[in-house]
Amino acid sequence: MGLQLPEGKQYYPELIKLNTARNSLEYILITQGYTTIYLPYFTCEVLLEPIKRLQLYYHFYKIDEHMDPIIDFEVDDHSCMLYTNYFGVKTETVRQLSETQKNLIIDNAQAFYAAPITGIDTFYSCRKFFGVPDGAYLYTQSPRRLKLTRDTSVERMAHLLKAADLDVEAGYADYVRNNDVLINNEVKEMSRITQQLLAAVDYDHCAAKRRENFKFLHEQFKDINEFHIDYDPEDVAMVYPLLLSKADMKAKLISQKIFVATYWPNVFDWTLPESLEYQLAKNMISLPIDQRYNLDDMQYLVEIVKTLLAEA
Repeated sequence: MGLQLPEGKQYYPELIKLNTARNSLEYILITQGYTTIYLPYFTCEVLLEPIKRLQLYYHFYKIDEHMDPIIDFEVDDHSCMLYTNYFGVKTETVRQLSETQKNLIIDNAQAFYAAPITGIDTFYSCRKFFGVPDGAYLYTQSPRRLKLTRDTSVERMAHLLKAADLDVEAGYADYVRNNDVLINNEVKEMSRITQQLLAAVDYDHCAAKRRENFKFLHEQFKDINEFHIDYDPEDVAMVYPLLLSKADMKAKLISQKIFVATYWPNVFDWTLPESLEYQLAKNMISLPIDQRYNLDDMQYLVEIVKTLLAEA
């Protein structure tokens, strides 16, 4: 007998199913024939993989304190602009850009539940929201389709199995190795096991838990959060972005076994210390709100953060 999973439906059954989000970007760049791309300094370095592989010209742009793009450039017929729906809370900015910007590409890797806007190339990452080894969805306005082979994910399952059978920490080394394996991976169709896992997800439950946890943290931290969030109860965020200009807060939380990722370490190399992007990468505390946690966990988070702030 093989692994038995509930038979359900994927969240985006009509979209193109690929192996990684960065490869979704490559798919767009190939099929649209762009030669130049404008992308934010505040983004993940893996997005440069397809850009460099295709030998495209690329230029960085800055964002303002609201994480909205500072558009001091012009997009022509052969170029495009990429914008990230940061932490899943910039959906309104995405909507506004869709009405004004030419050749727009939306990176919804941190905003899985944000539906694509008709005519706007958009891609998603599955593993940032659910327990899968890889997987991405792509919506594109291009009629062109690439002929692809199917990926396999069996060698990328160790961290998920260890987390289920042992604990999350037991699988962390395998998770890191999995990330390394995905570097410069070619564009392929989503694997069968990833599709089966995604079809077994209770998407309504996951969205409800994330919204509930996000709302609770926002009520507790909105008055001290240095990042102003235009809170929309319909948004389903990846994390709660808490910006605090306090030294070593992330390290102190990690010492309390509260893992808060840095988005993104490469920004330290791309920008100067006085830049907004550098400060965001340094001081943004990405508090977990995902479906593994309940309001008791959120209360624990609040107490830890407030205790550390009182000690600072």
